[in-house]
Amino acid sequence: MQIEEVLGNRLRVKILKILNQVKELNVSEIARRINANHKTTMKHLKILENEGILYHKRFGRIRLYRFNINSAKARAIQSLMENWDKSEEPAKSFRTTVK
Repeated sequence: MQIEEVLGNRLRVKILKILNQVKELNVSEIARRINANHKTTMKHLKILENEGILYHKRFGRIRLYRFNINSAKARAIQSLMENWDKSEEPAKSFRTTVK
């Protein structure tokens, strides 16, 4: 799957942002936070897991998802998100001083 296919879906990007901030969540909590149903959330989690970006641990019926730190793709996405968030701060303060 190409990068634009993986990151070209708003729900997948939301999942990645949430997991980058929180580190680990179960499917129901991810679904609640992205405002999607369980089936849709699972579909997107499976895509991200198949790409090696996420992995899950299973505790009975509960699956906890997190970034796969052994994956170069996962580390690149985490780095992108962290740098993106950092670059937003100066832009906001710049707009404030220009007004």
